[in-house]
Amino acid sequence: MTRPLGVPGQQAWGPFRAFANSGYLRLWIANFLSYTPRWMQMTLLAWLILELSDSPWLVALIGFFSSMPMLLLGLFGGVLADRLNRLRLLVVLQVVNTAVSLLMTGVLVTGTVEVWHGYVVVAVAGASWALGTPSRRALLIDLLGTSGITNAVALDSVGMNGSRMLGPALGGALIALIGVTGGFAVTTVSYALGLALLMTLRVKQAERSSQLPQSVVRNLAEGFRYAGQNRVIKADIYITVIMNFLLFPYMQMVPVLARDVLHVGPTLMGLLQSAEGVGALAGSITIASIATISYHGRYFVIGSTIALLALVGFSMSEWYIVSFPLLLLVGMGTACFG
Repeated sequence: MTRPLGVPGQQAWGPFRAFANSGYLRLWIANFLSYTPRWMQMTLLAWLILELSDSPWLVALIGFFSSMPMLLLGLFGGVLADRLNRLRLLVVLQVVNTAVSLLMTGVLVTGTVEVWHGYVVVAVAGASWALGTPSRRALLIDLLGTSGITNAVALDSVGMNGSRMLGPALGGALIALIGVTGGFAVTTVSYALGLALLMTLRVKQAERSSQLPQSVVRNLAEGFRYAGQNRVIKADIYITVIMNFLLFPYMQMVPVLARDVLHVGPTLMGLLQSAEGVGALAGSITIASIATISYHGRYFVIGSTIALLALVGFSMSEWYIVSFPLLLLVGMGTACFG
């Protein structure tokens, strides 16, 4: 049994009050154990493919195969969260992630690894992210109800940004210490631990509407029609498309720039990849500490612009000491965007 958030004494937890619910605490840890290996895999595979092929183009394709499932399946993640057992869906997706990571470890151990194996790994991770993220967020309502949702989402965002900070840094360190094969063994263990925690959860799913569900196509069509009639949502979509096409794909190219332009090894490369996560975490905490934000749109637009300009500066930098703070600035900008 999980303790409801509204029990006496929860105030003692302060900004971490959602952790007073033992079910949420287990879900948060399970999520963190799922987020972190995803970022680790991106670092491990980028370095592996660069070493195998010496081709920046093939490294860049990691971003394509990671993002394509989210483009194709992202619309259906929310539908699944509404229609299926959310916890069961997350367990199934975690089993798949664990199995794929284990298979990749086996391929590396036997020395039969090929470039396309890496693309399969990131495609599966991307599909899992697209289909599972809405259910992860919907479970917060099931565990805490509406009264605790704001704090729960904030803490989940801290965990997500923390994993963006830890995952690449840990991936780079593991490459230097035990190689890509050892790094994938660690990601497999992390996925397995997250799966074990998910399987200990007991969640009573919130009641849903008694009305018959609409068809998926009709549901999506109504969403597109509403978005097209709302100026704020349209502007949000336009900026998000720009950011996703012109900003976020840079991550896959960091190993190429680190090795060939900045002339550093895997450890410093991993730290460079983690810089955005550090900046995003600092930015998120700063934004959360502001009592009242009157103009959300200004933060959104200015943050996006700062992130894009900082990335332009990073692309022209030939010094590690300049590149690192520029990526910190990218992360702070993406925090405002987020």
